[in-house]
Amino acid sequence: MTQIPAAQKQSDSVRALYGGTGTRRITVRDITAAKDRGEKWPMLTAYDAVTASVFDEAGIPVLLVGDSMGNCHLGYDTTVPVTMDQMTMLSAAVVRGTSRALIVGDLTFGSYQEGPVQALRSATRLVKEAGVQAVKLEGGERSLAQTELIVQSGIPVMSHLGLTPQSVNAMGYRVQGRGDEAAHQLLRDAKAAQDAGAFAVVLELVPAGLAAEVTRSLHIPTIGIGAGPECDAQVLVWTDMAGMTGDRVPRFVKQYAQLRSALGDAAKAFAEDVTGGAYPAEEHSFH
Repeated sequence: MTQIPAAQKQSDSVRALYGGTGTRRITVRDITAAKDRGEKWPMLTAYDAVTASVFDEAGIPVLLVGDSMGNCHLGYDTTVPVTMDQMTMLSAAVVRGTSRALIVGDLTFGSYQEGPVQALRSATRLVKEAGVQAVKLEGGERSLAQTELIVQSGIPVMSHLGLTPQSVNAMGYRVQGRGDEAAHQLLRDAKAAQDAGAFAVVLELVPAGLAAEVTRSLHIPTIGIGAGPECDAQVLVWTDMAGMTGDRVPRFVKQYAQLRSALGDAAKAFAEDVTGGAYPAEEHSFH
């Protein structure tokens, strides 16, 4: 069996997206190199500085300030009402809370559909005002011109295909890419995004076999969310992953904690100490 030289092992440990020892910001070039190495990596959403700092310290290499903030952070029923003002403010908070993770900000519904110039203006705002290193937008062929102009202007773009939540009023929440015609269209969309210069493609609610085919067909990474195990990376909305959103979560979500119940227990314990006179105690008081 061929032994890997120690120097190469050390270099790989520095370059690894998750578990790497490097301290600089991860870039889209690092993402591309991970695909070449066959390295799988995790991505989570984040919407505030404190949570983002926890994920950054945990080594999560890419954080998405997603318009999912509408559902799980701002109290909306869908992502559609999220504004660029809200996206810019929360993206800036995530950037301030991190030092290593690549931060990707979503272009919100209505901020890029008019055409490439509007899309570039929105993307530029997230880079200049919030400090994100990349932006994400929905659509393949239908967003081709937007992606091309943003990339040509020096801003990395992550594409989002399959279930695109901003189009919920048109497509609903259901698996995308079933049937030959839909599968062929999704594959065309993925290749169009790649050809337009996107550095990665999110595949949401896509049959696992189709996601695997797309992953094999692209030289840029695929990021799955409800798209099976063959994608190059996996992303989850952090409140789903950590059990903050309660029992009703999508089928593809695995919960790694139950923070909703833990936070509720902490609040009840605090309330009982206050009503019972146990808090504040002497050690919590000043004289």
